[in-house]
Amino acid sequence: MSSLEISSFCFEQETKSPSSPPLVEASAGGPLEHVREDVGEDEEKPKDIIRFTAEKLSVEEVLQLVTSPLCGAVSLFVGTTRNHFEGKKVISLEYEAYIPMAENEVRRICGDVRRKWPVRHIAVFHRLGLVPVSEASVVIAVSSAHRAASLGAVSYAIDALKAKVPVWKKEIYEESSSSWKRNKECFWATSD
Repeated sequence: MSSLEISSFCFEQETKSPSSPPLVEASAGGPLEHVREDVGEDEEKPKDIIRFTAEKLSVEEVLQLVTSPLCGAVSLFVGTTRNHFEGKKVISLEYEAYIPMAENEVRRICGDVRRKWPVRHIAVFHRLGLVPVSEASVVIAVSSAHRAASLGAVSYAIDALKAKVPVWKKEIYEESSSSWKRNKECFWATSD
């Protein structure tokens, strides 16, 4: 395991306390596989699934975690590394996070989403470490009975994540230079 701290949590809506994540690790450190039992409408509790990881993000995995027979909509946001910034060729991004605080902020964002929209499941996955061009840095998925709630919730969640969650990004450029980027959307950023 690298020096990066890796974390995954699943929170039940009613208790707001950690429960067993709905993921199991395959043998020999293989990929994570989703475990879902068939549950009745009354048994399926809303989940908030939060993960910060150095592993490549799987949009399909995140989608499956929030899919529910009770929901007619799943909305996704996938943020990827683009290949340029202000005329410079970007070859990758590097993310760092203060994980305990980041998890707490994402839990607060999930709570805000639930107060604003009638959603079933929320998943927020953020990659740490190096993220090459075109790969996902963040995946947010929200399921709800109808599309308006999940679309509004996903938009709010990414905006709130960028504004509140302590994740830092360094752009690595082709000419062997790099630059830590200030997130202009953060509430603690000063205006210039």
